Amino acid sequence: MQISSRFTLAVHIFACIETFQDARKVTSEFLAGSTNVNPVIIRKILGQLKAAGLVEVARGTGGASIAKPLGEISFLDIYHAVECVGNGALFHFHENPNADCPVGKNIHRVLDGKLLRVQGAMEAELASITLEDVKQDIQKYYSGS
Repeated sequence: MQISSRFTLAVHIFACIETFQDARKVTSEFLAGSTNVNPVIIRKILGQLKAAGLVEVARGTGGASIAKPLGEISFLDIYHAVECVGNGALFHFHENPNADCPVGKNIHRVLDGKLLRVQGAMEAELASITLEDVKQDIQKYYSGS
């Protein structure tokens, strides 16, 4: 199981906007060039980020901008905005375990709480990382340090 690549693409998009916004209009075409992903996918992700209030997008060739200070946008905000998991559940349970089997009959009771704890831990870690952290790391690597 993997989290959708929309998450890492969204972080990449934010990094590009922050890095290049003063030098040029950051359009979906430009972002597609940096991510090496079709501009249609970039526009879909930008639409999701806009709906979440994380970016502003000017129609046409106006470009994208970040709607909040970087320190106020966490990885969890991005994760939720781009719908990385279906129905808010990280783990998808197989639909019909065998009710006649002692394991199959009880597997949900055994795993549900544990899997929710795992998801909670992951989401807490995502909440602790902001785009400001990403900006600082990019500046460090960009400067060659």
